Amino acid sequence: MPERGDPQPAARLLRIHGKVQRVWYRASAQTEATRLGLRGWVRNRLDGSVEALVIGALPAVEAFIGWAHEGPPQARVTRIDVGAADDEATDGFEQRPTA
Repeated sequence: MPERGDPQPAARLLRIHGKVQRVWYRASAQTEATRLGLRGWVRNRLDGSVEALVIGALPAVEAFIGWAHEGPPQARVTRIDVGAADDEATDGFEQRPTA
């Protein structure tokens, strides 16, 4: 819960397409999200995409989305779908099992 006077956190659900599995995308996303002070999770999808829920201050969420367009060096991101999401009660930023 934000402290008095703090803005509500922004929550965005990302679906990242391209060559994003087997290139350390999830681990790199976890490192970047932690660096930016974000909460949420990242997981592979059975269709070959990566899905991430990012929650935090809007500038940090936007910075993560900017990073996600590039990802780690071996990734080749072709498209990212970004949508609003509900704030989940998460502690830190974790990697989740494939869905």
